[in-house]
Amino acid sequence: MSFIGFLILGLIAGAIAKAILPGKQGGGWLATLLLGVVGALLGGWIGGMIFKQDLMNSFWSLSAWITAIIGSLVVLLIWGLVTRRRA
Repeated sequence: MSFIGFLILGLIAGAIAKAILPGKQGGGWLATLLLGVVGALLGGWIGGMIFKQDLMNSFWSLSAWITAIIGSLVVLLIWGLVTRRRA
């Protein structure tokens, strides 16, 4: 997957994760993009270890989207715990 495609996947996965997760999370679109890209990386890495294949190879792969969204949810939950302690 190209770098631009990976950024788009991360942005969309981050936005979906923010929509799924209840409550108010801090950060705008830039934070969503960064958390989504980090979550997509995390999800692709963990999913690749579990399923023994490269899940981030294709933009249209359902498994890539699912792992990116799950990874974004995990990163967003961790981000919420970290920022909640600061406030």
